[in-house]
Order: sequence, then structure tokens, then C-alpha cells
Amino acid sequence: MLLIGALSAVLIFVFTYGSKGYDRWSQARATLAAAKHKLGEVETDSNRQAALATMVPVFEAPQVEDKQKFLFRDKLHEQFKKAGINTEPLQFLPVRKPRGVPYRVLKIKCKGKCKLDQLLDFLANLKENPYLVAVEELRFQCDTKEPPEKRKDKEIEIDLTFSTFVK
Repeated sequence: MLLIGALSAVLIFVFTYGSKGYDRWSQARATLAAAKHKLGEVETDSNRQAALATMVPVFEAPQVEDKQKFLFRDKLHEQFKKAGINTEPLQFLPVRKPRGVPYRVLKIKCKGKCKLDQLLDFLANLKENPYLVAVEELRFQCDTKEPPEKRKDKEIEIDLTFSTFVK
């Protein structure tokens, strides 16, 4: 009798906790299979990856503030000149450090005048700047007193603020 009671207690224990363990194991295998399937969908051929890499902007790791400040300013100035945009001297805004990020944010503000197509060319080529993190502000203003047909080739005033990371 004692042997049958002990065997029954062991079987109850095995079936109770063994079935819970088996359920968790089955669920983990199903989750793993779903993750492998999702990963298989993400993988692409090398030609497509190369095409995507050309669309991604270039980015360089942040430098020390003194060095990064001048690299960023010179590259922006070069891009403005390439687009044919006349700007006032670039102004550095105070540096701040966002929470949870080991780098500080450096902002550069500029004002200038250009035609709308020059501004659009400049914005399209911004992805070539390896130091640019974001365009924080973009404002442009044109003379609204003239009809739209005459405004086409007129200059507009622009205010831009760019940001980069510095150590």
C-alpha cells in the first residue's frame, strides 16, 4: 500500500508540473519558429542590400567638440556654396546634452537668400554630409504680394538650423 501511494504521489507530481513544463517548452519552440520565419523574410539578396546601402546617408562617429564643430561647419559651407546659396556667417548655438545619450548636441543656425530650386537641391544633397544628424528648423519666406507666376524666379529668405553630435 505504501508503495502504491508513493508511486501515485510521484505520478501526480510528474503529470502536474511536467505538463506545465511541456506547455512552456512547446510555446518557446513555436515562438522560435515564428522568429526564424520572420528573419527569413527580412533576409534579402546582396544586390538589393547594395541598392539600399546607396540610399542610406553617410555618417561618421562624433569627434571632440572643437574638431567636430569645424568639420561640420566647413562641410555645410561647402554644400551651401555647391548649391549656390548665399548665407550669412554660420552661428553656433549653445551645446546641450540629451538624457540617456553619451554625446552632446551641437546646433548651427544660418540665414541666407536663394531661389527655391537651389534650396531644394541643397536639401536633396544634405545626405552627403557625414556629420549631419538632423535639420532642426527650416523656414523660408517669399514676397506674397506678387502673383505666383512672377515669384517663380525670385529669391526667398531662408532660416535653417542643423544639428550634429559631439563628444
